[in-house]
Amino acid sequence: ANPRCHTMAPVRAATALALVAVLPPSAVAFQSTPLRHSSALHTRSRTVSPLSMVIDERKSTTEANKAKSIGPAVLIRKVKESVDIPWLAEGDAAASNKVNVPDHIKAILSQPNAPKREKETPERVARVRGRADEAAEDAKKAQGMTDADKDAWFRSAPPSPRAITKDDPLRVIVAGGGLAGLVTAAACTAKGMKVAVFEQASAYAPYGGPIQIQSNALRALQRINPIIYEELIKAGTCTADRVSGLKIGYRRGNKLAGIYDKGDWLVRFDTVGPALEAGLPATVVVDRPVIQQIMLKHGIADGAVKIQSRIIDYENLPGGGVKATMADGTEVFGDVLVGADGVWSSVRKVMHGLGDGANGFAASGAAGGAIDEAEARKLARDTVKIAESASRRFSGFTCYAALANIEASNIEEVSYQILLGSDKYFVSTDGGGNRQQWFALIREDVGGVDAEPTDEDPNPKLTRLRKEFSNLAEGDQNGDVWDDFALELINATPECDIKRRDLYDGAPLLDTLDLKRWWSPWSEGAVAICGDAAHPMMPNLGQGGCQSTEDGYRLVEELATVTHTDKVAGALGSYSRKRVLRTSIIQGFAQLGSDLLVDFDLMMTIPLLGPFFLTMTQLSMPWILRYLYTPDF
Repeated sequence: ANPRCHTMAPVRAATALALVAVLPPSAVAFQSTPLRHSSALHTRSRTVSPLSMVIDERKSTTEANKAKSIGPAVLIRKVKESVDIPWLAEGDAAASNKVNVPDHIKAILSQPNAPKREKETPERVARVRGRADEAAEDAKKAQGMTDADKDAWFRSAPPSPRAITKDDPLRVIVAGGGLAGLVTAAACTAKGMKVAVFEQASAYAPYGGPIQIQSNALRALQRINPIIYEELIKAGTCTADRVSGLKIGYRRGNKLAGIYDKGDWLVRFDTVGPALEAGLPATVVVDRPVIQQIMLKHGIADGAVKIQSRIIDYENLPGGGVKATMADGTEVFGDVLVGADGVWSSVRKVMHGLGDGANGFAASGAAGGAIDEAEARKLARDTVKIAESASRRFSGFTCYAALANIEASNIEEVSYQILLGSDKYFVSTDGGGNRQQWFALIREDVGGVDAEPTDEDPNPKLTRLRKEFSNLAEGDQNGDVWDDFALELINATPECDIKRRDLYDGAPLLDTLDLKRWWSPWSEGAVAICGDAAHPMMPNLGQGGCQSTEDGYRLVEELATVTHTDKVAGALGSYSRKRVLRTSIIQGFAQLGSDLLVDFDLMMTIPLLGPFFLTMTQLSMPWILRYLYTPDF
């Protein structure tokens, strides 16, 4: 979603849990702004929740939902700013917080059945980078994809009602060819269904770097198609064999709450222990174009993905089945329509009766990496309007993302880390092939853009990032001197490789009082939504793509029970009900963790509260991971 920007490790789930424990309910609220809209071809009303009406009276959607210090945090921050006792911050930080791999994690990683990654020899580096380049070229050439056929099965309405048999299987059309769409199509293919994927892009150029496919998503893929699973494991880099966790970006704390030097660990954990307990494979990281290449080669029939084909509307047919309309007016038909068309989903727009401006070009999906700087600037401004119509929430963060060709200084012991700051944080993860994927999330107003390059400053993004994460004596704009690691990666990245995007998500669970929606939240007749179209989430758990994968698996498992077309709506409703609670819990934790990071620096300096927060985070990690890494979904 968001950038879908990465799928990051699950550490921030624990951050969320600990923050929930130490802040009162009044200190945080989830809001969305469900409004009454009408679409061009379907006019439906939505019930406005009382909470949303209160927010609407105060300010617009994006401003109302922007995370900021509220409640008791405001008072505590004012007191903190007015009281300055320098000697409390003097002293040495604990040496144990500088150790990358503590003994208890070493014991887990040294188990005989714990995975070990292949060393990054020059041969492997060349192989990983070469495979990524090859797959990216295939994507640009639309390898394995075609324009929509004029005489294909989806050009006419299927007979309905009718019995579903091996010789006359379900006919599924999928809107969107990103990860959610490809996984759904592969699952349909594995069950013997006819499937066609309609992707609006003329060529694939996914936004963001490699994706961490966590243990739960790997299990779903293994069940869908063992060959896809094996190929992904073969192509991927294991990231579960090293430590992950939270670090403080700069020196912070005091004698009463604990003192931490810049780059000191706050929380360390492993992801392999919970995976082994559940009998699941260990997390791997794989380049997005490589995932697409594997899906198309081993999971989907040649020509099943149709490019330059954007579905903008649909209609449930009276006798069963569905008619979908393309942007050019072309109509396609099937027994089922799956909306996997991203955070600005056209299918969701029609299903939920949103306004005409609620759907937009899905630049965060399959083709997001192809937009140039001029397009990115326009998109940043246009998305503000789209978000208000689509009832999406601006997170309060803009995200800079890149993949740096560098052997990180801590690569042998650390696979994933977050450097935390007061109004920003810096995330890095091993991308395989001696590459580091990094993200700089900075709190600022929605719709912002970087300065145009000039002769005096040809690299405005790098200039800004070097100031935001400065390791020089004067520090950043707050006077904080950051750990060197952030600039180690930033300085290894060319300006042209850095992408910027505002991050949006949606309300956890449901944002309506419409009982019909509660009974079937993500489906209507022969139509269902999945992935970011159903539950866009902040990247704080690394579960955006993983939950999309679970969606595709569960949706098709329910469809596989259909023996007659009149059972399609019931199967899609069952999928929706089975998935909504789990994804909403995960979505809510991701949102809460992101919102409350704004007060992280404050918490670190409060006696009792700071140590309690860190202790809760460390103790809760195994339980958070056990919930994420379930073999059943």
